[in-house]
Amino acid sequence: MTLHKKLEVRGVSKTFTGRKASIAALEGVDMHVDHGELVCLLGASGCGKSTLLSIIGGLEPTTEGEVRIDDELVIGPGADRGMVFQAYSLFPWLSVSRNIEFGLEVARWPKARRRERVDELLGIMSLREFAGSLPRELSGGLRQRVAIARALGPEPDVLLLDEPFGALDAETKRHMQDFLLSVWHRTGTTILMVTHDVEEAIYLSQRIYVLASRPGHVSAVIDVPFGANRGPTVKRDPRFLDLRDELGDLLVS
Repeated sequence: MTLHKKLEVRGVSKTFTGRKASIAALEGVDMHVDHGELVCLLGASGCGKSTLLSIIGGLEPTTEGEVRIDDELVIGPGADRGMVFQAYSLFPWLSVSRNIEFGLEVARWPKARRRERVDELLGIMSLREFAGSLPRELSGGLRQRVAIARALGPEPDVLLLDEPFGALDAETKRHMQDFLLSVWHRTGTTILMVTHDVEEAIYLSQRIYVLASRPGHVSAVIDVPFGANRGPTVKRDPRFLDLRDELGDLLVS
């Protein structure tokens, strides 16, 4: 049975035009994320990963091509997409609960429904004991949990993650990777995540799109040979190690 495609990127190119020259950031990018999948977009710095995610999020227009969510053309930001960036982007004057609730207020959810949804997300994200805390009182990993909870609040069709763990230390990053997998299993959310970390891409995703630069284009599509239920032991699997080497070679070629 063919899964319904939640997200489709069709022939997307992006050129930035300056006063002296034009820069081709992306060229002819095709990709898709099916319903309930967790897919990673892997590439080195400067290959156009974040530009592509901004286009999918409706924050940047394409020069050519199109993006569709459930076959609806993306023409700007929308509640069908939630975005989380490397910088936490939390409101420093609002508590954890109020940060999570903010998007629901913008979407004009009724007050009672907002409170139910916030309470649900506090549970899913293991944040109940921090509900009244301000962002400055939280660790980096906890702040990123709040950012993910806020993005999940309005129940988006697709969650877009732009290097969400890039600013975290190695140990916190490992914990957050496992936490993201648990949230994905619990919510069934369709996720597209940008990363430059080869092991992170293999560990988290079901499929990897490798983006090469000058200009950014898909150089390889890799199906990850592990089931949805995986844990740290998968990193010792010979297939994991072989795939790590293969992807590492692709990134430097």
